[in-house]
Amino acid sequence: MVATLPLQFDRHFLTACIQGDVQRQKELYEVFAPTMFGICLRYASDYHQAEDILQEGFIKVFTHLDRFRHEGSFEGWLKRVFINTAIEHYRRSLKFNQLEDLTQVVQTVEEPTAHEELQVDDLLQLIQELAPGYRTVFNLYAIEGYSHKEIGKLLNISVGTSKSQLARARLALQQRVKALHLV
Repeated sequence: MVATLPLQFDRHFLTACIQGDVQRQKELYEVFAPTMFGICLRYASDYHQAEDILQEGFIKVFTHLDRFRHEGSFEGWLKRVFINTAIEHYRRSLKFNQLEDLTQVVQTVEEPTAHEELQVDDLLQLIQELAPGYRTVFNLYAIEGYSHKEIGKLLNISVGTSKSQLARARLALQQRVKALHLV
């Protein structure tokens, strides 16, 4: 059974939804869920992710329904809520993927072994050869003892960028140390 838009879909109907009228909320859901799910599917990577976005979107709708000002179509307002929810979901997954990528970089970093023949001057030269961003973050974190949060504020970068730069600096240094010992 497909629900139809109630004839009296007005402030009274929305007020009932805002006040927690479960029957009215169910009607609103049944009317708009198919259309909103279509939006979610366009932004999601799969069906289950679209379901998650749909659920999150309706939670936002029912939580913030009182913010609808009746200055345009209700469906247009709903669509904005769902598009913004999908974009937020995408951004969260990007952050997760960036952290996942960082984890992969960090996992490839091997623990340093004792290289007695490596002198302080050699290490300083290797650090100086790093790209400026890598070198700056490496120095601030590993030598000066700043936290990633502090580095982020100092350099106007995100904490994730600071961590990534440090991981890449360490990897580059390890590769250069290995290369020195292979020659």
